[in-house]
Amino acid sequence: MAKIIVQETEITVSNVNGEDYICITDMLKAKDGDFFVTDWLRNRNTMEFLGVWERVYNPNFNYGEFATISHTHSWLDLLQ
Repeated sequence: MAKIIVQETEITVSNVNGEDYICITDMLKAKDGDFFVTDWLRNRNTMEFLGVWERVYNPNFNYGEFATISHTHSWLDLLQ
């Protein structure tokens, strides 16, 4: 994996099948640390986006596991 420096922050770049992908987690941690990543993943819209993304781009997507996570996630929403 390669690394790039963006505004004094090291960001991981992965190459998969000739396509470069930047690490969103590295960017989020640079903004507000681990708290921001956790908060971002609790967002219902983020979970929906990740589910759609995986369905479109991941031929090995585990629908059952995602349903379990999504169900658990809905309980987290009620507790906030």
